[in-house]
Amino acid sequence: MTMVRNVRAGVWLLLLCLAALPCLAQDIHQIAEKVDKRYNSLNSLQTQFAETYRGGGITRNESGMMYLKKPGRMRWDYESPSKKMFLTDGKTAWFYVPGEKQARRTSVKKLDDFRSPLRYLLGRTKLEKEFSGLSILTNDKNAAPGNVVLEGVPKGMEDRVQAARLEIGPDGSIVRISIEELDGSFTEFRFQGPKENVQLSDSRFKFAPPEGVEVMEATELEP
Repeated sequence: MTMVRNVRAGVWLLLLCLAALPCLAQDIHQIAEKVDKRYNSLNSLQTQFAETYRGGGITRNESGMMYLKKPGRMRWDYESPSKKMFLTDGKTAWFYVPGEKQARRTSVKKLDDFRSPLRYLLGRTKLEKEFSGLSILTNDKNAAPGNVVLEGVPKGMEDRVQAARLEIGPDGSIVRISIEELDGSFTEFRFQGPKENVQLSDSRFKFAPPEGVEVMEATELEP
């Protein structure tokens, strides 16, 4: 009799789980749509960021201000612990540390950098098309109450990324992005104090190397 009860209980549990699957998939779809709607309606965005990197036995914490503007323009001004700049005008990406004698440049199409895909937040993109295996992560202890975390692998980066997580606020805003690479390294971006549809001049997304600075062609623009 006990075995029969256990079997029945197991069957009911399985049925409940199967019944919940369409609901869960719909939740993912609704969350992704909310994110798409929020960012696709923006023309520009300015936000503070904090970046953490762990890998190769080192930990690096940096912070500054990020700017986005349609179409596909982006700038990261690092302020702490030292100044540096990463920007793209939609076609060309630059990395420069003030005072150095070299500036690095590459085509956006050739760029292999986790910061670069963020420019598509201000486009006409769909989150579910940008990630493979997108799902809701229910055990992320770093998420703030009321937020939801989506997990997937960015398409085109399967040979490098194990998992990427996006923490989404109730309003559809992305407050945190974390990336775990196959080699064990970890990168996280946290965003705070966003200002939407602010006036940003086109000149903010252009870079002219200072006199005497050599331009180096590269595919990675990390320091």
